[in-house]
Amino acid sequence: MSKFWSPLAASLVPYVPGEQPKDKKYIKLNTNENPYPPSPNVLEAIKAAANEDLRLYPDPTCGELSSVVADYFGLKPNQVFLGNGSDEVLSFAFAAFFDPAKPVLFADITYSFYKVYAEFYGLKADLIPLDEQLRMPLALFNRENGGIVIPNPNAPTAMLIPVDEFRALLEQNADQVVIIDEAYIDFGGESAAKLVNDYPNVLVVQTLSKSRSLAGLRVGWALGSEELIDGLNRVKNSFNSYTIDRLALAGAIAAIKDEAYFQETAAKVNATRDAVAAELKSIGFHVTDSKANFVFISHPNVDAEAIFLQLREQGILVRYFKQPRIDRFLRVTIGTDEEMEAFLKAVRGIVAP
Repeated sequence: MSKFWSPLAASLVPYVPGEQPKDKKYIKLNTNENPYPPSPNVLEAIKAAANEDLRLYPDPTCGELSSVVADYFGLKPNQVFLGNGSDEVLSFAFAAFFDPAKPVLFADITYSFYKVYAEFYGLKADLIPLDEQLRMPLALFNRENGGIVIPNPNAPTAMLIPVDEFRALLEQNADQVVIIDEAYIDFGGESAAKLVNDYPNVLVVQTLSKSRSLAGLRVGWALGSEELIDGLNRVKNSFNSYTIDRLALAGAIAAIKDEAYFQETAAKVNATRDAVAAELKSIGFHVTDSKANFVFISHPNVDAEAIFLQLREQGILVRYFKQPRIDRFLRVTIGTDEEMEAFLKAVRGIVAP
């Protein structure tokens, strides 16, 4: 601990992203990136935007992109908030809506950044345990709270909640903001965006990182009532008015407009995911019902950490979480068919040599 750190900095336990080793070439199945490149239209739009206008600040309101996103979801531009990736949007939302006098609710097994945000903003977290099948028990969220956040599908379990099941939760928590984090929704679920006009307390958060192959661009958004979007803008403009640069704005607009390419690549990921899940089950793995671009797996006879380490030795990276309840599981991002065949070959050799 540095003597120069503030008490806040000293107290933080930061989020740990998936490893990005540089010692050799790996098959990277550990960070939930899309195995396919972004739309060619995105690359052309970014090239076109790389001009002398870079000397000028970008539009702080992200007006054109807000309109494109709003049109896509059948909403109004003032129901859209744009940020530097969905992680930033989520951070702003924790600051804008959650009451420090009451606990924020999220699952005990979920995206670990939620706990980091809660600590950063001085919020008490009340963890809701997933059931024995690792499903999200929505009924247990009906308790005193200062806000709720639920990823759908959940990470790292990959399991989906049908969107209409959120209606009762939203009605029972009408005075609190309920965030539905949809980073992986495009791989098999229906978005809660359709609930925005019915429930002023729902905030739906999405990203371009996964289904549109733009993890390197850093663009995410929130959809919600005008009141919630105003709150997010108040927080954002107290940090940084220009969170999305000109190149990212151009690329994001092109990505959303190329619906055909998005649907094609998402379908390829889904087909590979389902085939890999079936093969893993055939060699003895338990595989949760994934509606994301990854699978969550465990083997009854072989330790997950041992599989993780042996795969790493063979140049294949997957994610291992050494924490209670899921330390027998691995999270495996869906890569190309060739990458997944290499993964399956290696796994077969480990669990059934």
